[in-house]
Amino acid sequence: MTVPALPSDTLRTTLAGLLDGLPPKQAAQAVERLIANYRGATPTDAPILRDRADVAAYAAYRMPATFEAVHAALEAFAEATPGWTPAGHIDVGGGTGAATWAVAATWPGDRAVTVLDWAEPALALGREIAAAHPALRDTRWERVRIGSDLTLPATDLVTVSYVLNELTPADRTTLVDTAAAAAQAVVIVEAGTPAGYARVIEARDRLIAAGFRIAAPCPHSAACPIVPGEDWCHFSARVSRSSLHRKVKGGSLPYEDEKFSYVAATRLPTTPAPARVVRRPQIRKGQVLLDLCEPDEQLTRRTITKRHGALYKTARDTAWGDPWPPADH
Repeated sequence: MTVPALPSDTLRTTLAGLLDGLPPKQAAQAVERLIANYRGATPTDAPILRDRADVAAYAAYRMPATFEAVHAALEAFAEATPGWTPAGHIDVGGGTGAATWAVAATWPGDRAVTVLDWAEPALALGREIAAAHPALRDTRWERVRIGSDLTLPATDLVTVSYVLNELTPADRTTLVDTAAAAAQAVVIVEAGTPAGYARVIEARDRLIAAGFRIAAPCPHSAACPIVPGEDWCHFSARVSRSSLHRKVKGGSLPYEDEKFSYVAATRLPTTPAPARVVRRPQIRKGQVLLDLCEPDEQLTRRTITKRHGALYKTARDTAWGDPWPPADH
C-alpha cells in the first residue's frame, strides 16, 4: 500500500516544479525587496506581491517557513483542544495559502476552505499549488482588500499569518475584531521579533476582551508577564531548505530556523499547557534549565537534575515551545 505523502513534502515538491523556470537572479532581487518590506515598520495599504515574479520569489522564500510556523502554532492549539476538528477555515491575507497547507497537515480531511488576499497573482499561484493536495483542490480564492470594510462569514477557524505588520493600526483592530466575531477559533502568527510580539499581544488582548480563552502558547488567559520593552515571547520552527530555496536565499545550510510569535484563542472548551517552555532549554552536565511561562502568570526557571529520574531524561528531550511537564508525567 502506498503511503500518502506528507503535506510538507508535497508542498516542497510542488513549489520546486512551479518555480523551476524562474531565473535565480530575478528571484534573488525580488526576495531582497520582499525582505525589506516584510521587516519594515511602515504599514502599507497596497499589496506587497505585485506580479508573478514577486509571487514566485515569495513562495520560494517564505512559504515553507510560514507553513512550519503556522503548523507549529496549530499543533499546540490542537493539543489544547483534543477531539476538535474545524469543518470550515478562512485564511485572511493568506497569499499563496501556506496556512491552508498547515491546517491540512494538522487536521487531515476535507473542509470548506477560503483564502482571502488582495494580491491576485498570489491567489493565482496559490490555486495552482493547491491542486497538488486533494483536500485543498476545492479551496475558494477570493480577492479582498484586508481593511476597514472586511466582513467574514461564520466559520470554525480563522488564521491570520504574517499579515498584521502590513496593516495600519486601525485595520489591525478591525481584522482581529472581525475574526473574533466570525470564528470559534482564531490563530494569529507574526514574525518572532519584538514588534511582531507586540502585534500578537495586542491581538491577544482584543480576543480575550471578545470572550475568547487562550489555548496556546500561554498556560493562562491573564496578562502576559513579560515586561514590554525588556523581552518578547517567540518560538522557533525548523525549516528544510530545497536546493532552489538555498539559491534564492543565498544560503548553504540544508535548513533554517524560523522565529515566530503567535496566539491561538478559542470559544471552545480548552485545556492549555500546564506551563510552556519559552526559551531554548540549556543542557548542562547533570542538569537541564527550563525557562517557563507558568499558569500563575509568572516566568520562572526550573532546574531539572539527574535526581529527578525519568523527568530528567524527558527534560533533555524537551524543545523550545513544548508544554511542561509532558502529559505522561
